[in-house]
Amino acid sequence: MAYGKRTARIKMSGRLSYRLRSFLALLGSSVSVSSRRLVHGPLLPGWTWTLELGTHFLRHQTKKAFDMRDIRAGREYEDSLTFASPAEAQVTIEPAIFPLSNVNNPGDGNGRQIHGHWFAPVEATPQAVMLYLHGGGYAYYSKFHANLIALVTLAANCRTFALEYPLIPEHPFPAQLDDALAAYHWLLDSGVAPERLVVAGDSAGGNLALALLLALREAQAPLPALAVCISPWTDIGNCGESMENNQFYDWPQKRMPAKWAEWLCNGSDPQNPLLSPIHADLHGLPHIFIQAGETEILFDMIRLFTENAKKQRADVVLEVWENMNHDFQAYGDGIPQSRTALSHIGRVVRQYASGLPEEPDLEQLRL
Repeated sequence: MAYGKRTARIKMSGRLSYRLRSFLALLGSSVSVSSRRLVHGPLLPGWTWTLELGTHFLRHQTKKAFDMRDIRAGREYEDSLTFASPAEAQVTIEPAIFPLSNVNNPGDGNGRQIHGHWFAPVEATPQAVMLYLHGGGYAYYSKFHANLIALVTLAANCRTFALEYPLIPEHPFPAQLDDALAAYHWLLDSGVAPERLVVAGDSAGGNLALALLLALREAQAPLPALAVCISPWTDIGNCGESMENNQFYDWPQKRMPAKWAEWLCNGSDPQNPLLSPIHADLHGLPHIFIQAGETEILFDMIRLFTENAKKQRADVVLEVWENMNHDFQAYGDGIPQSRTALSHIGRVVRQYASGLPEEPDLEQLRL
């Protein structure tokens, strides 16, 4: 499915000072990237102006938000300038609310509610249902994510429930996993067959997707047909040299996941497999399809997770994208690598969760 060729529109919200600073940051990124490319060419082979500008601008915005003393102000700053993606016009987006039910003690949810949004293709009949868990270091849920969720929804031709789980530091582990479990069981209770259900997530959401699979297996609950993890944070201990070596090419920086891990654990053992799936026993899980960029800071831990999966003979496939960085799929039709990566996600979903007899034709690395 095409995602549209129109140019994304700038959207601005929040306090005027944040909007002005963000707009000036975007102008500064445009000038800096254009000038450098004019003299030296692309930063890496295959990097378009769009990718380089996006990386430069996101790095600036993420640093600025991270360095604010008030996390709520940082969230507002991140949302002060976003882009209305063409993909968002090709899906319906509707809010959904349901009461939280304790999985072990149904009805005991302390009166709290689960919030999220349904994303659905406008011009196609969905063939699967996806539970999407957003990234953002567990600390942010930027409006930028609507674009990525819309793109994955279109590629997979599915109805997608995007969960708004509790954020850190206000709500440390296991609040996010509790809500993910509740959302998953809510989908099953609403009539979604597990063989048509996909769990997906990017970055911290990829971490949560893997933790959800582990928790479901331990509870002997029905497992989904498939998990799709985009740039998953597999080790909150943040192992690997890529954490340091790839900072120049990525937009998240090493110091950020270190702080988010501290907030998330809040005294819990960081080697708990529900926090760091790199330490998990992966037997008995459904197919897990992972995409990672070779120049993202999380690359080494993602590769190590997949190597551990191979030793356990788990059904895990890692697709590595040369010279790509974190969440590059969010560019949609803006760069060819994103367009192709999304098409691969769509093929895997159709193979495992739609019941169609289609085999994916992937350029993938099986470790």
